[in-house]
Amino acid sequence: MKRGTWIVVGAAVLAMCGGCQSVKTTAPGAVGVERRQTMLLSSQEVDNSAARAYAELLQEAARKGLLNRDAAEVARVRRISQRLIAQATVFRADASRWGWESNVISSKEVNAWCMPGGKIAVYTGLIARLRPTDDELAAVMGHEIAHALREHGRERASQVMAQNVAISIVGAATGMSGTAQDLSQVMLDVTLNLPNSRAFETEADRIGVELAARAGYDPRAAVSLWQKMTKLGDGEPPQFLSTHPSHESRISDLKVYAARVMPLYEHSATRP
Repeated sequence: MKRGTWIVVGAAVLAMCGGCQSVKTTAPGAVGVERRQTMLLSSQEVDNSAARAYAELLQEAARKGLLNRDAAEVARVRRISQRLIAQATVFRADASRWGWESNVISSKEVNAWCMPGGKIAVYTGLIARLRPTDDELAAVMGHEIAHALREHGRERASQVMAQNVAISIVGAATGMSGTAQDLSQVMLDVTLNLPNSRAFETEADRIGVELAARAGYDPRAAVSLWQKMTKLGDGEPPQFLSTHPSHESRISDLKVYAARVMPLYEHSATRP
């Protein structure tokens, strides 16, 4: 690449970085998650894009007859999610104003997720294959809600969009076509397809056990749930939790943090 082209690319990258923000999305809680995050996109644009993507996904599931087919199953998921959501304000006060939704999608896939802004889905394959107790299902959902509270989707989308901008800049400078993605599609990709980093998964694990404990669910169920999951697929966890931490180190970390939040669980269990 010619020197002039590098100058153009460098200037554009610097301008893009100037729009980034270093933010603190959540309070640390009892588990002490305090990492600052770099964001290129605003919460509002990410949440709006996630809401559109979620609505489209639900419409497609409904069209195929796969949305909320079992009333009892849906009621169970929503009951657990409501108890967890009630504790989300411990980590961020604005969570009480989110447009939370919880739905169940009929699929053999062992999966669950929560998009930015509180859009939750649990797949029937997870319930059928893992047969989780309420405590264990709360562990799954608490983990996924934690991703939303920490705005991991926004953080990952910022990384993807930054890469797309860099590709477009280099493409324009070199005469090669770049690749751009609609933000709604990016939200689908980061929620359903792209694995989380080790840092993201660890943060979601730790915040998830605290949410569960505060909501009156035994945080130790995260350990038994993970042990169940590792038995699927020759000891490998399902795709939605299959990332860098080994299952041994993850279970060890969950045991430590579940023990840390046990007093919260014990207190919640004695409330009138």
